[in-house]
Amino acid sequence: MLRYHIVLLTVKVCERLANYRKTVFGLRRSEQTSRAGVLPGPFWRLCFASIVFLAMQLVCLPAFSQPPQPGNYSEAKYEVAAELNRDAPMRDGIALKIDIFRPKQDGKFPAVLLQTPYNKSGQVARAKKFAARGYVVVNVDSRGRFESGGEWDPFSAKHKTDGYDLVQWVAKQPWCNGNVGTYGLSYMGWASWWTASQAPPALKAIVPEVAPPDHFYNCPYQNGIFVCWMMDWAGAMSARLPHSAGPGAYGGFAVNREKAYSNLPYIDFDKTRNYKPNAWWKKWIKQNTAQGEYWKGISYQTPQSYAKITVPSLAISGWFDGNFPGTPMNYLGMKKHGGSPAARRPRIVIGPWQHIINKHRVAAGVDFGPQAIIDWDGYVLRWFDYHLKGIENGVLDDPPVHVFVMGRNKWRAATDWPLPQTVFTKFYLHSKETLSTQSPGKEQPDRYVYHPEKPTPSAPFGNAHIDGPQDISKSASRDDVLVYETAILKEDVEIVGPITSQIFAATSCKDTDWMIRLSDVHPDGKALFLGEGVMRARHRDPDNAGRFNPNKLSRIEPDQPYEYRIDFWRPTGNVFARGHRIRIEISSSYYPYYLRNPNTDADNIGLATKFQTAKQTIFHDTVRASHVVLPLIPVDKKTSTAGSF
Repeated sequence: MLRYHIVLLTVKVCERLANYRKTVFGLRRSEQTSRAGVLPGPFWRLCFASIVFLAMQLVCLPAFSQPPQPGNYSEAKYEVAAELNRDAPMRDGIALKIDIFRPKQDGKFPAVLLQTPYNKSGQVARAKKFAARGYVVVNVDSRGRFESGGEWDPFSAKHKTDGYDLVQWVAKQPWCNGNVGTYGLSYMGWASWWTASQAPPALKAIVPEVAPPDHFYNCPYQNGIFVCWMMDWAGAMSARLPHSAGPGAYGGFAVNREKAYSNLPYIDFDKTRNYKPNAWWKKWIKQNTAQGEYWKGISYQTPQSYAKITVPSLAISGWFDGNFPGTPMNYLGMKKHGGSPAARRPRIVIGPWQHIINKHRVAAGVDFGPQAIIDWDGYVLRWFDYHLKGIENGVLDDPPVHVFVMGRNKWRAATDWPLPQTVFTKFYLHSKETLSTQSPGKEQPDRYVYHPEKPTPSAPFGNAHIDGPQDISKSASRDDVLVYETAILKEDVEIVGPITSQIFAATSCKDTDWMIRLSDVHPDGKALFLGEGVMRARHRDPDNAGRFNPNKLSRIEPDQPYEYRIDFWRPTGNVFARGHRIRIEISSSYYPYYLRNPNTDADNIGLATKFQTAKQTIFHDTVRASHVVLPLIPVDKKTSTAGSF
């Protein structure tokens, strides 16, 4: 934190000196260039001194910081009044049902809006907490859910306009001061972004929590591959009221996934899994690229959509969040394309959590220590205090990026994402299952066979998403998995941030999937699963170095080597301790987390009715040097305190 404030202080000093120069010497931009040789010396000496001071402090200060600090935020001093099941009118004449929780006192207060398909009645505790601190919280049942009017379609473009209409309706109520914010987890995080993309004038700030990205970067398609938990979700959410298949997660739809998702074609899951009849399920399958009108209507991550968003954002996710990619993607998108200076200064927090953030310090049997739990609601309140109440509390002076480093079990505060000190380093695949920073020579490729009927089993997961750093050493011993790992590490290696890969591969079929996993191998042999990247082969873009293209499919010729640039949708923040190894695995299935690619030449996997065995080849030689790029953080050996987790 201190490191960040030194950076901020130095920038402010230089800005003030620059303003001083303009004021005292009256130089316009054109004159600054033409008269550069005669600019007064004191200005440059002061700037230089500031920069030297900054550099010295960056070297001397410790690398780690405190967790995001809530500081001082509004006290709980109001009794709370509730108004339940009121109507909020939408532009097309239907009414959404809302619950209002507000201070039991006359006056106008800022409002916080939450839109949920999961029953507004389940969102009461947080609403009352915020209302007691001087906010009016409005919980809304999404269009077509529970008692709200309209037809339920989870990705109807009407959710965007509903968000706009709700914000403006709330702002005009006699108890609102005209300032509105939004918050909410998962689908509700989606709703925050959808609403912000419509630029309602009364919206002043958003807190999208574990918000997914657009639908081909995570769910229902993870880089072109179906994720099974979204199929569960479709069943449980297939009607106005929750639909149950029996006891268990996702209304029982998450039970016995291996058997349940073995049937072809996937488009018939509504019958084989007994969904309630609806008009949208088959759209998910039939519109199998992002160019489908259905998906284009609800998309929010285009430069044009980001440019419409003018409000500041505070987002949060976890290293084991199944919706992780939305948070860093939105940070980068808003920083580049945001529609105002405030919008172009986004903030993110990434902790050691699963999808339900900040609830437990232990995941998959690993204890991440006391710093794993933070006062998140306090931090959100402080954020809204500034943006909705106008309280000068210094929240904008906080670092914009906070990330938790596992293994060290401490937080890093940073000025940007990726972290500015990151050294992106290539780790090359080699023969004899090795991984190193040395580029390969003349080496023979590695091969395996992918049988869709006998897929590589995925790590166990109890609900929708990843349960934490699961041990995946058992699956690594299979014949359909290639393993590459470093020598035993002689010192700690810290990896924090985006991970990319460049893989040269061939398949005997006209389509397949490529999956890459990162794990931390302990001295006792267990391999803790930390991150992954996947791609359906036909989504490679031949005009963009083989990167994922959600908008179209390319041709894959059997046994022809192709380049694939696969970004890890779930990277990591982890210290690989001395004595451990860094491991990379490659396979073509990881079932049931991902539904299987049948390896046929069908454009639409969801319509395929048969499987085909694929013979896979991974190249790592002088010309086709397959590798992963890991974000290494220079380790301060004096302060290194990594432990095995």
